[in-house]
Amino acid sequence: MEQIKNYINQHQERFISELMEMLRIPSVSADSKYKDDVLRNAEFVKKSLVAAGADKSEVCLTPGHPIVYAEKIIDPKLPTVVVYGHYDVQPPDPLDLWDSPPFEPVIKDGLIVARGSCDDKGQMFMHVKAFELMMKTNTLPCNVKFMIEGEEEVGSSNLGNWIRENKERLKGDVILISDTSIIANDIPSIDVGLRGLSYVEVEVTGPNRDLHSGVYGGAVANPITILCEMIAKCKDENNHITIPGFYDKVLTLTKEEREELNRAPFSLDEYKKDLNIDDVHGETGYTTLERTGIRPTFELNGIWGGYIGEGAKTVLPSKAFAKISMRLVPNQTSDEITKLFADHFNSLAPKSVKVKVTPHHGGEPVVTPTDSIAFKAASMAMEATFGKKPIPTRGGGSIPIVALFEKELGLKSVLMGFGLDSDLIHSPNEHYGVFNFLKGIETIPMFFKNFTELSK
Repeated sequence: MEQIKNYINQHQERFISELMEMLRIPSVSADSKYKDDVLRNAEFVKKSLVAAGADKSEVCLTPGHPIVYAEKIIDPKLPTVVVYGHYDVQPPDPLDLWDSPPFEPVIKDGLIVARGSCDDKGQMFMHVKAFELMMKTNTLPCNVKFMIEGEEEVGSSNLGNWIRENKERLKGDVILISDTSIIANDIPSIDVGLRGLSYVEVEVTGPNRDLHSGVYGGAVANPITILCEMIAKCKDENNHITIPGFYDKVLTLTKEEREELNRAPFSLDEYKKDLNIDDVHGETGYTTLERTGIRPTFELNGIWGGYIGEGAKTVLPSKAFAKISMRLVPNQTSDEITKLFADHFNSLAPKSVKVKVTPHHGGEPVVTPTDSIAFKAASMAMEATFGKKPIPTRGGGSIPIVALFEKELGLKSVLMGFGLDSDLIHSPNEHYGVFNFLKGIETIPMFFKNFTELSK
């Protein structure tokens, strides 16, 4: 442990500087105008892995954005840890809500502020630097492979085919991922469950053109109004989702399991204060921790149509649009839920409009074991560096590729993240603590050591 801390102390300024350099690359995977920047970021990751000590490192092209693969095999007889991360980021909009430009990283009050600082460049880069640390101090105890993709924020649409084509070189014993959070900097935790996702876009069309709202208003359906009414009908007064069949396969936790989940440290008052809200809102009969961890959701992510420019324009629009995400829990599947939604949404439409539902991407929910060697190795590592045994938690977000890894590679994942829920990922002023970045670099080598020893 002393050797790890000494190396970090000697090189932490360089570690942070290199991360800042990568954060300046606007690797937005959702917007085609950033395509060259995404490729540039892939090259940066490749060069960083080579500099850290990888024997092989390459940028693997796909029909979309590249995947960076690298490895260091010290002995085929030893265990192999496969590290997954992503270097693509969410769009930075709305830009006017950032206190500093999203791709001009700054450190403020111990926080690295930039798009992607926590999700997932900062967390992914911890693994690169931890690998460097182990190589430079000659303490790498087992083999390691890196699979760093550039499409996680748009559904990892090309990762599945790439994995199927590269099963041989991806052989390993466990997937190690840092793309989640801990409860607090003095309360470590490890996610043991993630929700799945069904993401769709809907389009409602009324008349064949925008109309004068005075001439036609009251006689022709307004697509925005109809869309809002249809969305509102997808939940009842108890915030229970009304899509027929939606809950049929939901895995219900026992009373004891729910009590265990709610033992995790949580202050509702601090939660509301952080978000500047007077009260929480959600499905009746469940706590906030349950609503965000073990229950499925239906959320409106964006809605638009008509005139939204400055001033007034009395228009009855031809079209209205919305983006909707549904988070899923164990036993639900994204394909089935997407179909159930599409059928229900179409049934809600009056004859005065036409409806189009376009699926975007999805992923399956997962629960990871807490009695595995890998989980024990991660728990021991965090206990050594934080001074406290981590608490198993259920994450509300989705990492669709976790289920993919298990299906295609037969490997379980360990979700050893170091972010905080307050890091504003996907929002303006996203940030990542310098403490968390360095603590990850300190903890990861301990995982490698523990996993190797426990695997004997």
